Amino acid sequence: MGWGYGWAPYVPVAERRRKAMQKIEKMKKKGQVILPVQNVCRSIAKTFWGKAWCDNLEAYSDYANRLPRGRTYVRNGSVVDLQLREGQVEAIVSGSDLYTVKIAIHPLKTDVWKAIQKECAGKIASLVDLLSGHLSGPVMEIVTQKQTGLFPMPKEMSFSCSCPDWATMCKHVAAVLYGVGARLDSKPELLFSLRGVDHADLIDAQAEIQTAASDGVKEKLLAEDQLSEIFGIDIDTGVKDTQPKTKKRAGSLKTVPEKKKILKQTAGTKKQQAPAKKKETTGVKKTEKEDIQLKPKTKAAKLVRKGVPVTEKKTGKKVKRQPPKKAVAKTTTKKSPATPKLNSA
Repeated sequence: MGWGYGWAPYVPVAERRRKAMQKIEKMKKKGQVILPVQNVCRSIAKTFWGKAWCDNLEAYSDYANRLPRGRTYVRNGSVVDLQLREGQVEAIVSGSDLYTVKIAIHPLKTDVWKAIQKECAGKIASLVDLLSGHLSGPVMEIVTQKQTGLFPMPKEMSFSCSCPDWATMCKHVAAVLYGVGARLDSKPELLFSLRGVDHADLIDAQAEIQTAASDGVKEKLLAEDQLSEIFGIDIDTGVKDTQPKTKKRAGSLKTVPEKKKILKQTAGTKKQQAPAKKKETTGVKKTEKEDIQLKPKTKAAKLVRKGVPVTEKKTGKKVKRQPPKKAVAKTTTKKSPATPKLNSA
C-alpha cells in the first residue's frame, strides 16, 4: 500500500499495538507459534553475545541512517514475532500495518570456522562459559573480528520487507536486527545456528588437543617401559609413581617376587625327592664298604697259604704269619648202649 510522494498517516503506538494483537491472536488460533521480543531495555542487549551483535551492526556505516529508528521500534515492542533458523531470520513487525521481514544470512566459511577453532582451542573452559559469555579477552577478539569472526558482514546479509519503503534497510528491518541482539541474550546458541556451525565444535577441538597430548605421553611411557624391561634398567620419566616399585635384576624380565615364588615351588619338589636319593646313596656306600673289607681278607688268606710275607700299610713292616694249626681231632669215647638184664629163671 503506497501513498505516492506523501507520508503515511500517523497512527498512535497504542492503536498500532491493539490492531497487532488482534491479528496475532488470529495467528495463534491457527496454530502458529509466536515469539515476540518483549521487555527490551534501553541498551537493548545485556550479555556479551547480544552486545557484540549490536556493536557489529553499528560498526558499519551502511546502516548508520536506519538503525536509530529500528532501536525505537524494538524498544516499544513493535517486533511481535521473531523466528531464528539456520541462515534465516523471519519476523513480523507492527507499524501502520503488520509487515513481514525476512533476512538471509550466509553460512560461515569452512576455512574461517576452522581457523576460529584452532585459535580458540584450549582457551575456553567449558560449554557453559562459552554460551554465558565468560570468555577471555583473546577469545572475545577472535569471535568479534569483522572479517574472520562469527558475526556477519553487510555483504553476507540480504533483506526483504513487505512495507512500501523503497530503502534496502527500512526501519522494520533495523528493528528486527536489533531484536536478534535482544534474543541472543537468552539464547546465544542461535548465533551459531544462524551461521551454520555447531558451537560444541569449539569444546571438541580443545578435547582433541588434550587427548592427543595424553596419548603422546602414554606412548612415551610405554616406550620407556619396554626399554627398561629389555635392558633391565630403570628410566626416570619425571613422573612420580604412587605405587611401590618392584625390584628388577639385570638380564631378566621377571621381578623379584615372581622369582621367589618359583624358587619356593622348586624347593618343595626337591625336598620331596631328597629322601629317596639319600636311601639310594646309603645303600651304595654300604656295598662299597663291604667290598673294600672283603677284598683284603681274601688276598691275605691266599698269601698266608703260600707262605709269602704280608706288609702292613700303616707301618710298612713285613710280618710273617704262621699257617693256622690243624685242629686236633678230639677222641671221644662213645658209650655203648646198655644191655638189657635177663632175669634168670
